[in-house]
Amino acid sequence: MSDATIWAVIVGMAVLNFAIRFMPIAIVSRMELPKPVMRWLQFIPVAVMGSLVANTVVRPGGTFLAPWENPWLLATGVTAVAYRFTRSFLGATVVGMASFVLFRALLGG
Repeated sequence: MSDATIWAVIVGMAVLNFAIRFMPIAIVSRMELPKPVMRWLQFIPVAVMGSLVANTVVRPGGTFLAPWENPWLLATGVTAVAYRFTRSFLGATVVGMASFVLFRALLGG
């Protein structure tokens, strides 16, 4: 395959992905949703983030590690505490990344 074909496929997939995701948001954003639905929708980002990271945190590399030997689990705890006190997603992310690098260096991972 040529480079032009590969880039055309990538750009095409990006445009289609944007269009598919944008349409429901554009339609629903103009509607007044009931309060219970809005409250329910607030939990979606947390649920998605939890489902994305849970497997890696609990079973890094597909194997279970003892909690004191698991830099992913230790960094997750530090990140949760940082978020609890700062309420800043970006700040907690930076603290989590830094603590993961530190724990991984200390635990020899």
